[in-house]
Amino acid sequence: MRAPAESLTARLRDGRAVCYAQYGAPDGEVVVNAHGGLACRLDVAAADAAARTAGVRLISPDRPGIGGSDPRPGRTLLDWADDVADLMDQLAVGRFAAMGWSMGGQYAAALAWALPERVRRVAIIAGALPLTEPGVFARLPAFDRIYTRLSQRAPRLVTPCFAAMALTARRAPALYGRLAAGQLGTADAAVVRDEGYDEFARMSAEALRRPDGVAEDYRTWLRPWGFAPEQITVPTDVWGGQQDELVDRAWPPELARRIPGATLYERPGGHFLAHLYYPDILARLLEDG
Repeated sequence: MRAPAESLTARLRDGRAVCYAQYGAPDGEVVVNAHGGLACRLDVAAADAAARTAGVRLISPDRPGIGGSDPRPGRTLLDWADDVADLMDQLAVGRFAAMGWSMGGQYAAALAWALPERVRRVAIIAGALPLTEPGVFARLPAFDRIYTRLSQRAPRLVTPCFAAMALTARRAPALYGRLAAGQLGTADAAVVRDEGYDEFARMSAEALRRPDGVAEDYRTWLRPWGFAPEQITVPTDVWGGQQDELVDRAWPPELARRIPGATLYERPGGHFLAHLYYPDILARLLEDG
């Protein structure tokens, strides 16, 4: 079995480098992954076997300033859609599907809205409503609210926090993984434990190695989407965990209600429910309608 290629690089038209991982079947149908917050291209490493079985070529780029990708200060969701279109051109990929987990859910939605002629289906997994809408930001977990506000107003205070997290993940991966699991709900702690504390720390160390980029990621998700969920026309699957303790469990049904024709899947599991249902998620993404 071929090992995944986890540190590939492409050069975009404006000269920036984008780093991406590739999992699954190298010649399969393409699914683009939009990673979560405090995460990076490696957050779908656990989907490698499922993607291989499904015949999916899973391409997972780091967002600008995250992991190995060059920064793009002041970026928006729709800027990232442009980057993905550019990357797909570089890789000679025409049509593709997309999936986004947690903070990445809004990036998957952006691909659906901005590239309807290329994106055949999207999956939004444990995603949030637009944070600019009244009352939504206040319903985030406290740590996300704090990181977001500090990233906006006091980046010099928050970036050392991200740097310290990265250092701990590199130097004491098992400890980092156990501490992270302890801050999650029971369902998600079990996922982190079962997949390995060291593996979670490996992903986190890469995600956090550019603290300024992590702060920009938090600033970006509080900027307007540039479109409304009601304007998405691409077939969409919305997945929510029934034991999710990190996002409001009312958000997946609300997103599914607002996106025309969306299909809602509420399943046992927490915020990391994708790790329990990768075969089902990928199978749906291979459908055209």
